[in-house]
Amino acid sequence: MARVATLADVPALHVLVESAYRGDSAKAGWTHEADLLDGQRTDQAALADIIADPTQTILIAESNADVIGCVQVADKGVRDGIRIGYLGMLTVKPTLQSAGLGRTLIEAAELHARKFDAECMEMTVIRQRRELIDWYIRRGYAHTGRTAPSPWTDRRYGLPKMDDLELIVLAKRL
Repeated sequence: MARVATLADVPALHVLVESAYRGDSAKAGWTHEADLLDGQRTDQAALADIIADPTQTILIAESNADVIGCVQVADKGVRDGIRIGYLGMLTVKPTLQSAGLGRTLIEAAELHARKFDAECMEMTVIRQRRELIDWYIRRGYAHTGRTAPSPWTDRRYGLPKMDDLELIVLAKRL
């Protein structure tokens, strides 16, 4: 179902990610950040860097050759004797959200992480996105009690609309 992205996919991936996370187009779905952040979510250079990095992968879901979903998977190495995978940038075209593609992409990401022997999958989620956090918890993820550094000191990752945005870390044993 999902395939590994190539550099040729970068323009379509960029359009998808921006449409699902920011601006009015994102509000057609339920998982957007448009009420919390302005600016861009990512750029084509950052997506190309992920694809070129041998420790990271972007998996793509397509329908009729259109990119309708994606998820980033990264090998974060070993911490405390456990190999850690990272799930990021889970994106589903806003008009297709709530149809199960997000669950399918998570399963594909977890399977991919198992291929590099990850025993645990982590992710970061904006603390204020309670509904999304609850959705991940229903998929087996749990609060770790940890937070992650804010990426918003770099304007390339968005412009916060509030001062107290915080990333929390969720994790799941694979």
